Amino acid sequence: MILRLPNDSELRFAYERDFIPAFPPTELKPLRSITSLQKRGLYEPWCLYDGEELLGEAFIWLGRPGWALLDYLCVRGDKRGGGLGKRLLQLLKEKELGRAIIIESELPEWAEDPGLAVRRLGFYERCGAYRAAYDSELFGVPYATLYLAPAPVPSDSVCAAHHDLYASALNETLMRRYVRIPRAPGPPEKVEWGHGGAIAERKNR
Repeated sequence: MILRLPNDSELRFAYERDFIPAFPPTELKPLRSITSLQKRGLYEPWCLYDGEELLGEAFIWLGRPGWALLDYLCVRGDKRGGGLGKRLLQLLKEKELGRAIIIESELPEWAEDPGLAVRRLGFYERCGAYRAAYDSELFGVPYATLYLAPAPVPSDSVCAAHHDLYASALNETLMRRYVRIPRAPGPPEKVEWGHGGAIAERKNR
């Protein structure tokens, strides 16, 4: 198995076959936004292949030098549960040795499905992700912050890179209204989705 960057037709195939069924429309960037970000050097849509067979994807959004955010992790529907997600992250770490990769995983205590949120956190930790000493709140959803790196990184450095990544893509109004990095303890703030199309703004960054 190899992890490589796809050509345009391979990227479209991955998006249409795997992403559209796997992600709600409100959480899915348009393909044109992904390709635009990639051409600007701000995005890397890594794809996992076994020969010519596409098995899954790990797409990262690039921030300040040395940092990135795991934007999407996806395994082909009929291949889930067999360890491919872990293999994807292992290969991603090898490809991105010069970067720490930030991961946002929903906090179980505020999640709609706490059991699923616990399993996701456990998955990332089993894959070698470190837990940062702060949480975030993005568009009304609280997240634990983890990261993939060769060794632990001070949490204030992770937090600064995490904040800067969003600030580079969102205007000041959206940052102030929808982004808390780090978040304060307590219940999440209620988000009024009628103001500004927050999810669309986030995912079209």
